[in-house]
Amino acid sequence: MSTILIASTNAGKVAEYRAILSSTGIQLLGLRDVGIDFEVEEVGGTFEENARLKARGYADVSGLLTLADDSGLCVDALGGAPGLYSARYGPDPVSRIERLLAEMAEVRDEDRTARFVCVIALARPDGETHTFEGVCEGLIARRPKGTQGFGYDPIFYLPGYDQTLAELPLSLKNEISHRARAAAHLKAWLAENFS
Repeated sequence: MSTILIASTNAGKVAEYRAILSSTGIQLLGLRDVGIDFEVEEVGGTFEENARLKARGYADVSGLLTLADDSGLCVDALGGAPGLYSARYGPDPVSRIERLLAEMAEVRDEDRTARFVCVIALARPDGETHTFEGVCEGLIARRPKGTQGFGYDPIFYLPGYDQTLAELPLSLKNEISHRARAAAHLKAWLAENFS
């Protein structure tokens, strides 16, 4: 059986990838499972660069095929912010949402376009690295709605569903989210290369 190291100490993220990739028959391990307890610094200028840095760094140390991702929210009216700094746009999720909504207060509804972007990098110990991108387009709502999901989900409005990501059932979110779309590309690659 093939093994992939998930470059995360976040048990929730490791579990999410185990669910997404359960049909592949590949064993998935988290950093804690292999005794790695350091963080690769994310100093790249794009989501892809950060995902590659993490995947490459942990593949080099572990000797295992390694998966890492980087993702964030890009708001057009804010010049793409918070972007790479989505997780650091405030000290906690509520503060991040409040800051974003304050910055968007004067922006017209039709100009509130945004997208979630996720890039997954898969690095082999020999240096070969592949990337897979997923994007979910939407609008920034005027106020938070919904209790599902996390992060910016309560203010990320999907016109086609007339709901925020946080209002959607988790099963649907896991089909249409940026991470789900990137993971679908990854699964297709794995099916061709690990069958």
